[in-house]
Amino acid sequence: MSANAGTMNTDLGSVIIDSDVIAKYAGASAVACFGIVGMAMISVKDGIAKLLKLDSLKQGVGVTISSDNRITIDLHIIVSYGVSISAVASNLISDVKYKVEEFSGLKVEKINVLVEGVRAID
Repeated sequence: MSANAGTMNTDLGSVIIDSDVIAKYAGASAVACFGIVGMAMISVKDGIAKLLKLDSLKQGVGVTISSDNRITIDLHIIVSYGVSISAVASNLISDVKYKVEEFSGLKVEKINVLVEGVRAID
């Protein structure tokens, strides 16, 4: 369990949600959005964005949970060629915010969208 986790207290005890769980869920929600080809991982060595496979989506998502259980999400994405980045980003933010809040019961304070590349869809 990482130190970066969200906590909900109930009558029966506490529920602790690790930030990795939220990152996986946010990544899966993001790739389901129109205009998103996938999540990207940036290679620090060569600066090239690499498209992530479905089993490693969390590597393209940064999650920070504050002490008052507010979530900040960084989504590193690759978009489809020819789409409106602003429209895709707006849709992505609203979809991921809604899905993560419903899933976790915690409040999403901010979502940062970092477009790391563009790809044509075959």
